[in-house]
Amino acid sequence: MNFHHPEKHTPQSSPSRRCHDGADNLILRELNPLVVIDHLDDEQAPLTLLTFGSVREICPKCQRCKLKLVLRQTSVRMAHLFCAECESCFDAQYANGEPALSI
Repeated sequence: MNFHHPEKHTPQSSPSRRCHDGADNLILRELNPLVVIDHLDDEQAPLTLLTFGSVREICPKCQRCKLKLVLRQTSVRMAHLFCAECESCFDAQYANGEPALSI
């Protein structure tokens, strides 16, 4: 898979942003990539997706890199967090069960 970062999308810090004091840690659940991303008939063809930057969470599967946010787009069925190292997809929710990736 090929991933591109939009050049103009840079989230700005503001006083209304959530503080990361541990109370808002995300609970990650691995997703089947076949359910999240529409694959082409030709599995050898590269799939180009936009990512919207890295989040603070480290991949729980490979424990090597920060996860990247992937929002819904042409071939992406649902927003998710993606690990470029092990190519795993994750859903995220807060401890109270509220979805973290819904808009």
